Amino acid sequence: MGIDLSIIWFVIIVFATLMYIVMDGFDLGIGILFPFIRDPHDRDVMVNSVAPVWDGNETWLVLGGAGLFGAFPLAYAVIIDALTIPLTAMLIGLIFRGVAFEFRFKATESHRPFWDISFLCGSILATFSQGVAVGAVINGFPVEGRSFAGGALDWLTPFNLFCGLGLVIAYALLGASWLVMKSENPLQDRMRVVAKPLLLALLVTIAIISAWTPLTHPDIADRWFSFPNLWFLLPVPVLVVLFSLWLWRCLNNPHSHTLAFVLTLGLIFLGFSGLGISIWPHIIPPSITIWQAAAPPASQGFMLVGALLIIPVILVYTFWSYYVFRGKVQHGEGYH
Repeated sequence: MGIDLSIIWFVIIVFATLMYIVMDGFDLGIGILFPFIRDPHDRDVMVNSVAPVWDGNETWLVLGGAGLFGAFPLAYAVIIDALTIPLTAMLIGLIFRGVAFEFRFKATESHRPFWDISFLCGSILATFSQGVAVGAVINGFPVEGRSFAGGALDWLTPFNLFCGLGLVIAYALLGASWLVMKSENPLQDRMRVVAKPLLLALLVTIAIISAWTPLTHPDIADRWFSFPNLWFLLPVPVLVVLFSLWLWRCLNNPHSHTLAFVLTLGLIFLGFSGLGISIWPHIIPPSITIWQAAAPPASQGFMLVGALLIIPVILVYTFWSYYVFRGKVQHGEGYH
């Protein structure tokens, strides 16, 4: 039996996407949390907590997109065509967020509020657009021949917009738990307070999406409640409840710093797992599988050589950067 390069590439793309959600999620979350913090020095601490790593976090987005383009060109073509508007909005948001990140430290006091608003709006726009894209993937895309057969606004549905709102809440919680780990009082105490309603809102959002998805997509309902998928899915809601209760206790414990962030990562991973179970083995739901959308094995094999060389390098420098800049961020320290 030969090696299935399509599955290997699917795993690589899923891994890159998950790494992006985890790593860029908390720094987008920091921008979303700006309205909850008015003190300019606390805002500086928030931004400085991600200043050494935020550029590198987006490496995973580039890797995932390039992998999709090379290994599954049909999926790339359909998704780009179907989601042109939300993906363009996401890039605009990331550009605004990045420019504001750099400029807010150089701006005069009178201009600082403008860049803070740009940082906030760019973070929300990028996150909301990503959530809309996730909802659209769950909904699926009409394909005729090898082209997207829908309209430019097919993504504009209540379910997709609600998924966008849900991801904003998820990233905000991820950012709050990151700051619990990286900051000190009084900012840390404020983040513990903010994280609690965000956790409750996220649980409500997960429950609504979990009910909405099978009710409106019979094919996903069949996939969820058929064997062996049911055995993979059953632990997910149980673990979500357990992780949430544990996270709530950590937020109430002033001596717990790192565990809140780890548990929030667990909740994000569980949500991502539910998405994977919902669409597998389709890369263009509801009908095109990873094998139907795959590039020729020779192309996938050629790309795999480069991926196996570059991914360990990315992992090493990512680990090293987080290790070097570990610990709490103090007032007056950081980005200049």
